[in-house]
Amino acid sequence: MKKTQRIMATSMLMLTFVFSFSGIQAQYLEEFEDKVTEFTLDNGLHFIIIERHDAPVASFYTHVDVGGANEPVGNTGIAHIFEHMAFKGTHYIGTTNWEKEKVVIDQMDQVYQEWLREKYKANPDSSVLNAKWTKFQELQEESRQFVVNNEFSQIIEQNGGTGLNASTGADFTNYFYSLPSNRAELWFNLESDRFKNPTYREFYVEKEVVREERRMRTDSNPIGRLIEEFLAVAYTAHPYGRPVVGWNSDITATTIADARDFYDKFYVPSNITIAIAGDVKPSRMRELAQEYFGDLREGEPAPIVTTIEPEQRGERRFSIEGNSQPIMLIGYHGVEESHPDFEALNLVGNIISNGRTSRLYKKLVEDRQLALQVVAFNGFPGSKYGSMFLTLAVPNRGVELDSLENSIYEEIESVKKGALTQEELDRARTNIRAGIIRGLNNNTGLASNFASTHATKGDWREVFLRLDRINEVTLEDLQRVTKKYLVKDTRTVGATVQADS
Repeated sequence: MKKTQRIMATSMLMLTFVFSFSGIQAQYLEEFEDKVTEFTLDNGLHFIIIERHDAPVASFYTHVDVGGANEPVGNTGIAHIFEHMAFKGTHYIGTTNWEKEKVVIDQMDQVYQEWLREKYKANPDSSVLNAKWTKFQELQEESRQFVVNNEFSQIIEQNGGTGLNASTGADFTNYFYSLPSNRAELWFNLESDRFKNPTYREFYVEKEVVREERRMRTDSNPIGRLIEEFLAVAYTAHPYGRPVVGWNSDITATTIADARDFYDKFYVPSNITIAIAGDVKPSRMRELAQEYFGDLREGEPAPIVTTIEPEQRGERRFSIEGNSQPIMLIGYHGVEESHPDFEALNLVGNIISNGRTSRLYKKLVEDRQLALQVVAFNGFPGSKYGSMFLTLAVPNRGVELDSLENSIYEEIESVKKGALTQEELDRARTNIRAGIIRGLNNNTGLASNFASTHATKGDWREVFLRLDRINEVTLEDLQRVTKKYLVKDTRTVGATVQADS
């Protein structure tokens, strides 16, 4: 089939799926079941293999069930720091002499810990601090002589690899890239070694990279600053209230010893799901999985988050002074993704703010010109635990925040009174379904969706069963969840305002 014909056929399949959902969902799931092979190694590491023989390539996706919400107090940002470590090579990649390098790394971390202990004393001795810091810098410089920069990524690129990346969120850490399918064993070799034998190479260099990311995304970004403050106010107990990028002082305080402890607790096979999608044979993938990952230490089950956010007893408000454009966040405590009401809240957000036909856009941006931007969505900052329904609004020039805020509440109140229509619900369902299907239209999307869904829901089939749940939501459900969750007592409101001159 020619490329253009394949694209048209795929598009037609997606459209048919979206608009004839009820009749095709089961067939679509059955088709994938024929293409999916699952197995779990004795150590608990789970693999999902999705056969897709359209082209001689494959995407590899490693989902680790750990994110910012799992970090110990005093080590916020450590999940992100560790993510950076996974690109620094192995015992034989990225180094000229690992045995000598390891000695220097261990000495460097020991001196850094000594510097920290002095730094956080009630009355630190400046001469001791300076001596420790000088020694740390000397060891850091010595360690650089062993480093072969970017060798890990260069090997992947030289073998036709693309899309090498990773991401860290409140609930997860992901690592992914694609390779020609005849290089699958290379992936197994590299991926297993970097997770079996983390080196912590250039750890303190990467900490500064993470700190710079914090400066760019939070400290120097008005929306980033507002979101960080918002979460700290909205959550009093649950770790969702802490920034994934980490507090600046925690980045400073985190050591290699801390990272090793984090790795030992959370990077255990039972906490990892790997999905491979593309032109591969499941039997061969199983052989390679056993060969390269079979000896990954089993470890204890990863610690779980047990803190439950206490019920909010009244509206919380705050403001941040600055010289930026005013911005407003309005958030309501909602539910976790596994809760029956989660999809109904998703649909409410989609209906009132997704696209130019949405209620908030038409009324506040187009008709009344109160806002430059307004968007509402559910499941922030994560969805594994009790999350938030969030509205972000940027007022138009000359518009007071109070006026914009009250107009948003008017729309929410109209939903409570039953203003939404079946046409709006059907359109929102179509938008969400189309987004899900688009995410399954390539190898990387398949691997990421199946791995993350297995990790969070226990079964990759929930990707499709979610569509059933969306289809079951009624107008009465939308009205009910809006009345139940979008109420003043669970609300947090934050804004950036112009500083007084």
